[in-house]
Amino acid sequence: MPSNDSLMLYANFAGFRLAVIANRACCDGDFSRELNDRLIDGLDAAIDQVRTILELERRRLDGSDECAGDQLAGEREIFGRFTIDLLDELDIDHDTHEYRINGGRWTNALIVDDSGVYVDYPELIPLGSEELGSLAPILVAIWMETGVAIRAGRVEDGQIRFLHPNHAAQDLRRA
Repeated sequence: MPSNDSLMLYANFAGFRLAVIANRACCDGDFSRELNDRLIDGLDAAIDQVRTILELERRRLDGSDECAGDQLAGEREIFGRFTIDLLDELDIDHDTHEYRINGGRWTNALIVDDSGVYVDYPELIPLGSEELGSLAPILVAIWMETGVAIRAGRVEDGQIRFLHPNHAAQDLRRA
């Protein structure tokens, strides 16, 4: 028998998915509809992950799979880090000083100019309740009930900048 926690989590995600579908029907703009669609996709992924956990729990309890316990521990660990990104996604690798935006190519954040070397990562600016509209209370409820983090932000200063070694000198000559 699967754990009650997993079954309740499944029911919560399914209920929130229905609430977001209803909320999407009342949207008046393309941006709001896009946020709702992305949240529905994220909830679908969460539901699939919980289904996998439920299946592994069943296989572990009936003894049909010797590796189910180890797989279950791994799936639970992965689900513990599950996050839904509604707008932009910013991945930062602090070891290599690289970042990528929305799964694109990795970009080096080290900046070298005449003042020295420094790291310049872009920022993820969270959307406010005004921009989220009627989706804001649903996001809070999902986080409170399930513990799943939802990030709704846009990347600020996300342009890739190519600097020439004589960058400061070129600016002075133009003036």
